[in-house]
Amino acid sequence: MALRLADGTAWSEVLDRAVAAAPEAFSAPTDGSRTLHNLIEGDWRAVGAPASVHTPVDNTILVRLPRLDATTARAAVTHAAAAHRGWAATPLAERKARVVDALDALTAHRDLLALLLVWEIGKPWRLARADVDRALDGVRWYVDEIDRMLADGREPLPGPVSNIASWNYPMSVLVHAELVQLLAGNAVIAKTPSQGGAVCLTVAHALMRRAGLPATLISGSGEELSEVLVRAPEIGAVAFVGGRSNGGKVAAALLDTDKRHFIEQEGLNAWGIWNFSRWDQLAGHLRKGFEYGKQRCTAYPRFVVQRNLVDQFLDMYLPVVRSVRLGHPLAVGDGWSAGDPLPELDFGPLISSAKADELRRKVDEAVRGGAVPLHRGRLDGAPFLDGQDTSAYVAPSVLLAPPGRSRLMHAEPFGPVDTIVVVDTTDELLAAMNASNGSLVASLACDDEEEAAKLAVDVQAFKVGINKPRSRGDRQEPFGGRGASWKGAFVGGDLLVQAVTVGGTDDRLYGNFPDWTALPPNV
Repeated sequence: MALRLADGTAWSEVLDRAVAAAPEAFSAPTDGSRTLHNLIEGDWRAVGAPASVHTPVDNTILVRLPRLDATTARAAVTHAAAAHRGWAATPLAERKARVVDALDALTAHRDLLALLLVWEIGKPWRLARADVDRALDGVRWYVDEIDRMLADGREPLPGPVSNIASWNYPMSVLVHAELVQLLAGNAVIAKTPSQGGAVCLTVAHALMRRAGLPATLISGSGEELSEVLVRAPEIGAVAFVGGRSNGGKVAAALLDTDKRHFIEQEGLNAWGIWNFSRWDQLAGHLRKGFEYGKQRCTAYPRFVVQRNLVDQFLDMYLPVVRSVRLGHPLAVGDGWSAGDPLPELDFGPLISSAKADELRRKVDEAVRGGAVPLHRGRLDGAPFLDGQDTSAYVAPSVLLAPPGRSRLMHAEPFGPVDTIVVVDTTDELLAAMNASNGSLVASLACDDEEEAAKLAVDVQAFKVGINKPRSRGDRQEPFGGRGASWKGAFVGGDLLVQAVTVGGTDDRLYGNFPDWTALPPNV
C-alpha cells in the first residue's frame, strides 16, 4: 500500500504555522527557504553566517540557521547580564505572572511545537507531544512551589545562567530548565543545539520573549562559542547536557572559576539480571525502553545477565526487539483522514545520517572483534514514503559479548543497539554494570528485593531501580549522576532552584564534586 504524509503535516505547512506564530523570528523567504534569527540584546536579529539544516526524517532542507561568531555572542552575554540585574530585582509575584503568561502561550501552540520536533529531530508524534507537555506541566508545578522554595531568603545568582543542551529533548529539558531559572530570578542564555530543534526553540523563545522574559537564544559552533558561554565573567552558572568529550571540555574551562555548574554527561546505563523469574513484567519495561530509538540519557543499552538465566532472558527479550516499530513518523495510508491518530511508532530516524553511519560502524567493528550478533533488524517493510531518503534510520541490533576493546563495551551507543554481557558471580555483575565509570541510572531485576538492594549499593549510578527502570524524573525528583557521568550540582525539584540561587538558611549544594559526592536526603 502506498503511503503519504498525513494532511496538514507537510513541512511547508508546518513552517508557515511557525512563521505565523512568531514572524519576528524568521527572515523573508529567499530561494524557497527561510533563515532563522538570533534572539540577542532583547530582539530578533538577522546576524550570523547561515548554514542549511536538514531533517533526519527524509534529509530535505528545513531552514537556514545563522551561526554567530564569538564577538557577537560576547555582546549578547553583556546585554543579558544587564537584563539579569533588572530581572533579579523584579518581585517574585511579577516573575510568576510572566512565566505563567509564557506557559499559556506555549500551551496554545502545543501541537505546532510537537510537529516541529517531529520534523526537526524525528520524534514520533506521541513522544513529541509528551516532550512539550512534560515541559509545560513541570514548570507549572514549580510556579505553585516557588514561594516555598525561596521562603528562606534565597536570591538569584549574580549573573545569567548559560544553557548548553543536546538536541534530544528541546522542550522538557532545555526550555523547562530555562523557565525555572527565570522563575528563580535569573536571566537565561541558551545555545541552539547544532543538530536539531532550532525552529521549535525559536518559536518557544519568541513566545517567552513576548511574555517579557529576559531570554537570549543564540546559534553557532560549540567550539567557537564555548569560551564566551562558559568562561565569560558575567555568567552566573553553566548548565550543560551532552557527551563526555564536550562535557569534559566545559568542566576543564571551569576549573579555575567558582561558577555554579551542572554538567550532565553520558554513561552506559545497565540493567542487571540476577536470580530472576518475572519475565513478563520485565518484557513490558524493555519494550517501552526502545522509545525514540534509545536516544536519551536514561536509556538502557546494556544487559548484564547471570549465565544460567541467559536462555530464559533471550526467550523473553528477542521477541520484544523484533516487535519494535520504526518508520517515517508522519506516513499514513490512503484511508487516513483528519482526526485519525498519527502512526504509533517506537521511533523514527536517528538524529542524522552521520550518526546512523557511526552506529552501524560500531556494530560492524564489534562483530569483527568477536561479538555475537543475536539480532540485526532491517528496514524492509517499515512504513516509508516511496523514494524517501532513509539514510538516518537504523533498525535495532543486539550483540552478545562485545569485545573489551569495542567502543560498545564501555560507551553509550545513543541509538537502538543493545549489548549483553554474561556473568557468573555478583562481583562480575557489578563490574560489568559499572563498565563506563559512572552512569545516570541503572536497574536490577531480582526476585529477592533485599538481595537487589544490597547489590545496588555498589552500582555506580545516581538512581538504581529494583525490578523497574529509573528515569530523569519530573517535578520534585532529584537528578544527577555518579562518576564520570556528571559534574557539579544535582538538579530537580528543590535542588534545581537551589542550584540557581544563593543564600538562605542552608546554602549547601548537593552534587558530584571533586571533594564531596553526598546525595540529597530523598535519594
